[in-house]
Amino acid sequence: MADTGTLECITEHERILQEIESTDTACVGPTLRSIYDDQPNAHKRFMEKLDARIRNHDREIEKMCNFHHQGFVDAITELLKVRTDAEKLMGQVTDTNRRLQEAGRDVTAQTQEVICCRIQQRNMATTVEKLQLCIPVLEMYSKLKEQLESKRYYAALKTMEQLEKVYIPRVGQYRFCQIMAENLPRLREEIKEISMSDLKDFLESIRKHSDKVGEAAMRQAQLHRNFNSVVVKQASSGHFAKPVYSLNGRTHTHNGLKMEDDAGEDDEVDDEVLTVQDLVDFSPVYRCLHIYTVLGDRETFENYYRKQRKKQARLVLQPQANMHETVEGYRRYFNQIVGFFVVEDHILHATYGLVTRAFTDELWNMALSKIIAVLRTHSSYCEDPDLVLELKNLIVIFADTLQDYGFPVNRLFDLLFEVRDQYNETLLKKWALVFREIFELDNYSPIPVETEEEYRLVVSRFPFHDAEIEKQDFPKKLPMSQSVPQIYTQVKEFIYASLKFSESLHRSSTEIDDMLRKSTNLLLTRTLSCCLQNLIKKPHIGLTELVQIIINTTHLEQACRYLEEFITNITNVSPETVHTTRLYGLSTFKDARHAAEGEIYTKLNQKIDEFIQLADYEWGMAESDGRASGYLMDLINFLRSTFQVFTHLPGKVAQTACMSACKHLSTSLMQMLLDSELKQVSMGAIQQFNLDVIQCELFASSEPVPGFQGDTLQLAFIDLRQLLDLFMVWDWSTYLADYGQPTSKYLRVNPATALALLEKMKDSSKKNNIFSQFRKNDRDKQKLIETVVKQLRSLVNGMSS
Repeated sequence: MADTGTLECITEHERILQEIESTDTACVGPTLRSIYDDQPNAHKRFMEKLDARIRNHDREIEKMCNFHHQGFVDAITELLKVRTDAEKLMGQVTDTNRRLQEAGRDVTAQTQEVICCRIQQRNMATTVEKLQLCIPVLEMYSKLKEQLESKRYYAALKTMEQLEKVYIPRVGQYRFCQIMAENLPRLREEIKEISMSDLKDFLESIRKHSDKVGEAAMRQAQLHRNFNSVVVKQASSGHFAKPVYSLNGRTHTHNGLKMEDDAGEDDEVDDEVLTVQDLVDFSPVYRCLHIYTVLGDRETFENYYRKQRKKQARLVLQPQANMHETVEGYRRYFNQIVGFFVVEDHILHATYGLVTRAFTDELWNMALSKIIAVLRTHSSYCEDPDLVLELKNLIVIFADTLQDYGFPVNRLFDLLFEVRDQYNETLLKKWALVFREIFELDNYSPIPVETEEEYRLVVSRFPFHDAEIEKQDFPKKLPMSQSVPQIYTQVKEFIYASLKFSESLHRSSTEIDDMLRKSTNLLLTRTLSCCLQNLIKKPHIGLTELVQIIINTTHLEQACRYLEEFITNITNVSPETVHTTRLYGLSTFKDARHAAEGEIYTKLNQKIDEFIQLADYEWGMAESDGRASGYLMDLINFLRSTFQVFTHLPGKVAQTACMSACKHLSTSLMQMLLDSELKQVSMGAIQQFNLDVIQCELFASSEPVPGFQGDTLQLAFIDLRQLLDLFMVWDWSTYLADYGQPTSKYLRVNPATALALLEKMKDSSKKNNIFSQFRKNDRDKQKLIETVVKQLRSLVNGMSS
């Protein structure tokens, strides 16, 4: 069995060696791997087999080399013999070639000379013939170069056309003609680029100088507006105007008056006409348009021009951030816009199609919307009425200038109404400060006049007429304080300031009258009214000042009709005209007067409260002091002196103030008596309180303010009087028997009030009379109090149910 395995192993190794010898080296790996997968130590036997095979091949190679060695040596010996013969042959061939070249050199030279002469003759004849055809082409091309150098682009385009259609086709086969033909489109493009560059320079130039064009146009419109009235006057006297200036051929006139030039000097105006061409050179536009038209590319040029002008329009319409700070900012803004549209108007009428009316209208509509938005925004920042007024004048000149060129400007005049509202707002703010300063500096005392001149001076500033005061001797006093004529004068100044805005708005007298009245109403009803209301509410304004404020508002109210007459004299519009706005000053001063009256009532009550706080009753006293309390006498003296100041007030105001004070005093005393913190009240305290109420009644009966009928003022204390009488007389049987009847003696005594006070006295009796139960009278009185308390409670419960 071992021999059999060895034999199989040898056979397998033979097969593997054959595969290694016959197959590619890339496949050797799997073959060799199979050796290691067989029996153990098989690779050693394979190596032995492989070494034997290598030695066998080496022996075969050695045999083959030995067999061919002698033939190789013989071949090398023969090659060495042939090389010597080849070198000899090469030397003979070279010598033969040299002798042949030397023999034919002269013949070759003579033949070449003959050929060259004939070629030259033929070339000269052909050259002369072709030059006669090429010279005109070269001359035309040279002419083209000269035209380009001299910037005669239109002539250059005509020369190019002749070259292309006439001259170049004759000699088109030549290279230089092909180069010329190839250069002509490039030259056309260069001409287009040069003309377009000139156009761009023109656009840049007018963008920088449009403000000068606009300034000239607006100055002319300003002169036209300023001299228009003079023209009318002189025309009526037989004088005729002469043309002075023109922009775009539109002549305006004035009457030989002087104009102010840039240097600020007045020179007499000649008949010289100023045109837009004097300010702007339009030749680049005309030239570029003509060139593009000749080149058949007019539409491209038109589109480019319009596109660039739209971009410039947007740039022109962009305002500076601080434009609203000075009038110069607005003026530069308007000058640029006017200059832009003056140039477009000239292009419209001079180029026949480069821009159309529809295009300019589109630009204007876009610009107008932007202008209105810009002005609406920036005017809202203006706090100075003088600046707003100058802005209005600029807008009017701006609108008049563009209207002369056919642009619709109605929306600008509509905007002026919004600016007018802004102007009025700034005026109202300014006059609010003026009014506030007047009120702060006023001494709130009647105006003293020492002489007739002082009296006339006051009357000239304020329409005051009083026959009684006029009869008085000097020195005398006018009832109003110094703020009244100042306020009246400032209202007139406001009307003048408001009127300034209405000038040159092309509005009728009726509309101007309506504007003035409405703005004056705003001044009276809002600004002046607010200042008065704030003044009245100030803590340092006392009763004397409030009285003077009421007197002042009365006189200002009476002066309102003179303000109406003042406005009528300015506008020449009758107040009887239909839809004429009336002044609402009456309501303003009435409201202020009512507020002052209310403040008087409030301050009087506050002062009464201050005195009431000084009250110091001894509620448990056995007997009264026999005289009224000191605090109450001080309060009555204060009220007497205060009501003496009210002599200049209207009767109803003084009476209302007096009645309000007495009612408030009565209420305060009642509240003091019924205070929940007050637990006990003795009869002596009731008697002392009664003495104080008697003083109040005496004060009311003394008629501190004239005009009260009978005991009207005393009725303010009727509740206290009936309550105190009920307790002083101890008339409970009458009260209970007559309760609810209109003829009751104690009709104003409420059961709840009587019950509250009676319980305070009941507690006081218990505390002060410890041994009252041992005295029959005291016991009877205590029983009576308890009985009355029960009956009063039943009445109170009946009222609540």
